[in-house]
Amino acid sequence: MVDRPRLIVPEIADSYDVSKDTVTKTWAQHPAWPAPVDKRGRFKEYDAQDIADFVRDHVEREPVTLESTRLYTAKQLEDAGVGIKAATIRADRSRGRWPAPDDTANGVNRWTGATAAKALDGRRGYRKANQPATPQQPGHGA
Repeated sequence: MVDRPRLIVPEIADSYDVSKDTVTKTWAQHPAWPAPVDKRGRFKEYDAQDIADFVRDHVEREPVTLESTRLYTAKQLEDAGVGIKAATIRADRSRGRWPAPDDTANGVNRWTGATAAKALDGRRGYRKANQPATPQQPGHGA
């Protein structure tokens, strides 16, 4: 019988190019985080396939296509499934971590799909590294 590959936290962090803190303080706190299968030294050991499944299902997100020139409110971006809450957009905006709105008519902050996609591409964990958010040109699909 061949044992399945196992990983400890530093190996998980290296494999997925994240910090050990991300693994222990964010991922491992998720209810779907797999149970350890053993212990190696001071670290819990996890089945490598269980970790890959967790990352696929709960960390990596498929890119969402936004219409390049369409204006979106923070709530509309949240509803579009881009992987960020409207409240986070508003909080990040007040802290200078989200771009200024492209339109503020009638006191409503709105961003073009191109602006939102660029902001989302800069956020860790919202896109697969090889699949950037690309705004869609009007008239080409969703």
